[in-house]
Amino acid sequence: MLSQIGILLVVGLLAGVLGSILGIGGGIILTPYLTLIMGLDIKYAIATSIVCVIATSSGATIAYLKDDMLNLRVAMFLEIATTIGAIVGALLSGVAPTGFLFVLFGSFLLFSVLNMIQKIRSKSGEEAVQVANDPLAEKLKLNGSYYDKVLNKKIDYQVEKVPGGFAMMLGAGLASGLLGIGSGVFKVTAMDTIMKMPMKPSSATSNLMMGVTAAASAMVYFFNGTILPEIAAPVALGVLAGATIGSRIMTRLKPIVIRMIFIPILLFMGLQMVLRGFGVIM
Repeated sequence: MLSQIGILLVVGLLAGVLGSILGIGGGIILTPYLTLIMGLDIKYAIATSIVCVIATSSGATIAYLKDDMLNLRVAMFLEIATTIGAIVGALLSGVAPTGFLFVLFGSFLLFSVLNMIQKIRSKSGEEAVQVANDPLAEKLKLNGSYYDKVLNKKIDYQVEKVPGGFAMMLGAGLASGLLGIGSGVFKVTAMDTIMKMPMKPSSATSNLMMGVTAAASAMVYFFNGTILPEIAAPVALGVLAGATIGSRIMTRLKPIVIRMIFIPILLFMGLQMVLRGFGVIM
């Protein structure tokens, strides 16, 4: 029993570190481990993963707020779209052609892989100051700045294509509610690829947004009894510690390193969704 708790703490720690660095919640580590290694039923694994997303968000957000890495206005604005999308997705569950949607969203992730590779080649992974003006972004005061500890300077950036980012967040919420998948990768990709936010504030802002979204879902899992305290508690403790550590690591990583970690995860999830859409894997 004690050995299992120790293993869960370590797994949670790794998930928290990765989740906070990339802004994806850590479910990509937790769910496979809980289902394939521990043999836990998928519904209990998903419930545990949701709890741990909240832990990741809590641990990382506190650190990112102190470092002034978050863009709160972008987070709250885009959370409107994600919430609407999640509600619509839940209502359409069982009606919409999920196979087609898996292929659609998976293809978008694969396209994002090519986009990130292109950014690495063109910028050597460094974040350029955004100079394009977006009237809507200026009106909503979505532009921001952060201090890069690697470059030792303050970086001002401007947000572009706000309607496109909002539409992508609607899609992320729809995918989450309809397909039962985490939408962290979509949130980071929407901010980084569509809205042209730098990678670091995109990841930090995604961490905050995931916690808001997961908090609503966690209530449902709590009342239907699928959250197992003996599993969720040690994993959440590990995740909380890992998220705190990961948030410190992220601020000192070069953008190219974050992208190089993110690319194989995007590739894995994109291929998995496309194959699931075609019925190759379940």
